[in-house]
Amino acid sequence: MADKPLAGRHALVTGGGRGIGAAIARQLLSLGADVTITGRDAGRLAGAVTTLSALGRVQAVSMDVSAAAAIEAGFAQAAGSFGPVAILVNNAGIAQAAPFARTDLAMWDDIMRTDLTGAFLCAKAAVPMMLAAGWGRVVNVASTAGLTGLAYCTAYCAAKHGLIGLTRALAKELATKPVTVNAVCPGYTETDIVETTLDNIVAKTGRTREDALADLVAPNPQKRLIQPAEVAEAVGWLCLPGSSAITGQSIAVAGGEIM
Repeated sequence: MADKPLAGRHALVTGGGRGIGAAIARQLLSLGADVTITGRDAGRLAGAVTTLSALGRVQAVSMDVSAAAAIEAGFAQAAGSFGPVAILVNNAGIAQAAPFARTDLAMWDDIMRTDLTGAFLCAKAAVPMMLAAGWGRVVNVASTAGLTGLAYCTAYCAAKHGLIGLTRALAKELATKPVTVNAVCPGYTETDIVETTLDNIVAKTGRTREDALADLVAPNPQKRLIQPAEVAEAVGWLCLPGSSAITGQSIAVAGGEIM
């Protein structure tokens, strides 16, 4: 069906219970995919499934992407219900900010396990299914922090730069196969993570929320937060059958922040 180009495809979205992940799940459902959303909060996932189920077949699988055994079990559960994973969206991630001097090994390891190693392990689980089926899409949700440097975000920037490196290397390795690998790189997006960031700035500096927000969006020429649905639209496009020539790309969804 022309209006359901992903019909019959099973998409798995990590961190799919809220924010960008939930918007991506909604977009893929609208394109006809069967969607598995994963995350660590079973209650949040259940609520998201209730909201999304009117759009198509959707299921939730509790899975912590920082734990290799949980990923293996989660993919087995997802595939057991909806079939092999044809579309993987590595969206799960955490963001913590601190001056370099206060970025300890525990913070570094936590961010790396979740934002980079988790994506690597999910790709390890999904790509063999895609190769066996003869079709696949991997989309990594990185960040503009993976394309440039941000002060006070050493670990996060390093992880997102690593995720873009993983994207490019895997895309080149799979270039002769019917599997594409791309990244989307949102700027500051209207999500719970950004709301927490704003709260922290206000609490630590005593500035108004409006002033704190103005500073966050200053690098964006459009002077606004990106909407989760805008990121989801880019992800959906990369998953379309007609996007088969797009691979190894890191697409900024950031109002012109990166040009």
